[in-house]
Amino acid sequence: MMAVHRALAVLAASDEPMSITDLGAAIGIDQPRASRVVQMLQHEGLVRREPDPSDARRTRIVVTAKGRGHADEHRERRAAPVAEALAALEPSERQQLAALLARVVAAWPRA
Repeated sequence: MMAVHRALAVLAASDEPMSITDLGAAIGIDQPRASRVVQMLQHEGLVRREPDPSDARRTRIVVTAKGRGHADEHRERRAAPVAEALAALEPSERQQLAALLARVVAAWPRA
């Protein structure tokens, strides 16, 4: 189920529709699994497929308004406990934590 939430979050954050292959690469799953994830999202009305204008053999995945709302709600539910925990820190501690996390992200191995 995590792949479904990740896929919807990536699609909602994207400025452009994505191919199934690109979506799979973005969330770290193979194309067949990405296709199944898209089918699940489409069945729920959270995404729709549209023809790729540059390649008639491909389709692009577009998040629907319902899907965007669902992604926003999920992000807010996940962010609330983090915000609550961070509220226990002093502003200078939050800045220090942000700087340290930025260093961790920058040093994270890329695939």
